[in-house]
Parts: sequence; C-alpha cells; structure tokens
Amino acid sequence: MQWIALRALVRKDLLLFFSDRRAVIMGLIAPIAIASFFGSIFGGSGNSEPVKIPIAIVDEDGGAVSKAVLAGVGGDRLLRVSTPSRTDARAAVRAGKVSVAVVIPRGFGDAAAGAFFGNGKVPALTMWFDPSRAAELGMVRGIMTQHVMEAVSRETFGGASGRRMVEESLNGIDALPMPAEQKEALRALLKSVQQFYGNTPQGSGARPFAMPYTVSEEAVTSQTSVPYNGYAHSFAGMGAQFIMFSAIDLGIGILLERQRGLWKRLRSAPLSRFWLLAGKALSIAIIGFVTMLVAFAFAIVVFKVRIAGSVGGFLAIAAAYAVMVATFGLLIAALGKTPGGTRGVAILATLLMVMLGGAWVPAFIFPAWLQQLTLIIPVRWAIDGLDAVTWRGLGIGAALWPTVVLLGFSILFGSLALARFRWEEG
Repeated sequence: MQWIALRALVRKDLLLFFSDRRAVIMGLIAPIAIASFFGSIFGGSGNSEPVKIPIAIVDEDGGAVSKAVLAGVGGDRLLRVSTPSRTDARAAVRAGKVSVAVVIPRGFGDAAAGAFFGNGKVPALTMWFDPSRAAELGMVRGIMTQHVMEAVSRETFGGASGRRMVEESLNGIDALPMPAEQKEALRALLKSVQQFYGNTPQGSGARPFAMPYTVSEEAVTSQTSVPYNGYAHSFAGMGAQFIMFSAIDLGIGILLERQRGLWKRLRSAPLSRFWLLAGKALSIAIIGFVTMLVAFAFAIVVFKVRIAGSVGGFLAIAAAYAVMVATFGLLIAALGKTPGGTRGVAILATLLMVMLGGAWVPAFIFPAWLQQLTLIIPVRWAIDGLDAVTWRGLGIGAALWPTVVLLGFSILFGSLALARFRWEEG
C-alpha cells in the first residue's frame, strides 16, 4: 500500500514538472545552453580550430630575415596575421580590432645577425598591445621568439648576410671591449662557423646561440595617460545584465496586469495603445539609464574607473541601451501568454543575450565564427561601445554605431510589441 502511495506521489510531481514549460526550460535547456557556450570558448572537444589571436606585423626592414619571420608567423595556427601600415596597425590596436601589433624596424635582420656573435647593438622589436589582452601578449611574445630565432639562425648559418656578418665580425674582433682570451675564443668560434659554411648546403639552418633581439612593449589606448582598468568592462557587463532583468520584470508585470483585467479597463481611457505602452517603456528606460549611471559612479569613486573617451558617447550608449531593454520588455509581454510560462523563456533569452554579448567574458575570447554571429546581439554592441568610451579612451565616433544599432533594435522590438500586443488574455 505504501509503495502504491509513493508511486502516485512521484508520478504526480513528475507530471506537474513536465507540464510546466518554464520549469522544463530552466531545468533542462538552460544548463545545456550555458554549458555548450562555455565549452565552445574553452576548447570544446579539442578537435575544433583554435581561436586565432589577431595580430598585425609592420615590416619596415624588408630583408630576408623579416620576410622569413613574416612567413613563419603567417603560417602559425594560433595567429591571424595582417600587414597594415604603421599608423593603421596602431589604430587597430587602439580600437580593439588587433591584440598585438609587432613592428620590425629597418635594419633589424642585419643587426640581429650581428648580435648573434656579440657584435653591435641588439635590435628591438616594438610590440603595441591591447591592455585588456595581456595574456595574448605573452603568447604572441613566445611565438615571435620562436620564428625570429629560426629566421635569424637560418640566415646567419646559411644565408649570404650571415656569411658577410661572420667575415665582418672576424675583422672587428680586436676592437671589441672584452678580455684577450675571450677574443681568441670568439675568433676560433667564427672560424669554425666559416668552416661550417663550407660543409653546409646553402639554405640549411642551425640553432642560435643567444637572443639576437629585445622587445619593447607598449600598452595602447587613444591617450598615453589612459591606463587599462578591468573594472570598466566588469561594470559595463554586469550593468547591462541587471538592466536586462528589468525587462523581464516589465514584461511579467504587464502580463499580470492583463491577467487581472487592468488592460481591458484601460481601453476606456483617452489614450491609444501606443501611448500606454510608451509610458510603460519610458519608466523602465529611465530606471535602466539611472542604474547604469549609478553603477559607473560607484566604479569611478571606488575602483578609479575613468570615462577616458567621450562622456557624451557614454551617455548616448547608456540611454540607447536603456530604451532597447524597455522595448524588449514590451516584446516579452506581447509574445507571452501567462506570467508563469513566459518567465522561464524570458530568463533563458536574457541569459543567452548577456552571455553572447560579452557581459560575462570578453567577446574576443569567443571562436571566430561566434564573434561574427554575436553581432546580431544588442548587448554586444552596448558592451563594445562602453569599453570604447571608457578605458579605450575613444571619442564620440566610437559611440555612434553602437548607439544607432541599439536604437534600431529598439524600433524593431517596439514595432513587434505594438503589433502583437493584446488587451485581454486568450
């Protein structure tokens, strides 16, 4: 008897769970979607193409060594290489389109070959980097070390410039500021290299003896006085997320009011449906705008975040995002049927928009295909725009497209909500 009663209780609870669409969505679909998202970011099954780091190479040398470096870096599976001009490369780093820009200076190849044997000044590669991608800078530095060393050693031990450099180094040993015994050891070494040339086919390589170059690194924003502050992105992301939650509250609140018959009674008021919905949206937009301002005010005071770019651009993006969120809330109310059934779907949609928009982790971590796909997510435009006018220090131009796109989404969501809105249930 007790077994029958237990089975009946379990059956009843299972039927209630699976009849509740909200519970099914949040209990089954949401964890699958979120786990799939983070799995794709952090490597997936290991068989997928790795996320390529976008870098720029500015070859001002044009010699055999720099061409070999460019060829090696271009074939590296971890990098996506472009070759813009010096000015364009720096601008790309500043705008966040490129993680690192490497400048190979004029005369680098000959100077690196000479530095191989301690003859002459060690040349320097200049690396401009996006300060929000410091981890990628370390990877690029290591990859560049591999390809530069291979190119320099190949040219030094098998190229024409290497042979010439050995001869020049032999002729200049007596002028080097080192003890006599070290000079003799170096002379013996260089003569051995000459003998090595005679026994080594043209084009064969060998491993280097020392680092033939140094690296000069510079974090790039639009102004030299703008330091990177990771809190700026964090507050942009979390501010965007919690303002999105207000859209859910707006939509569910309207559904509850309709369920109680309030909207049916409002039809007798001397206001059109447009103005009634506009009033609801405006209140939520104001709340969202104030929320963003208060969040950044706290970040400015406590964490020294600075709106280093356009303040007007910051206000424009925050206002446009608040309007977009309000119209999204109206769309939730227009498409939903019951408060309970709509809440789960709205929460899932909001979480997906926040994740794909780069609020939790920066969008540049996403696979390349996902970075392109997320351009249809309004949150992505808001986060990128806020980053641009805060720690990147960019001007009003960087805020223009995010503002226009967010207002475009607002018109789309608002139009759909107005067309689909129902005064009564059913």
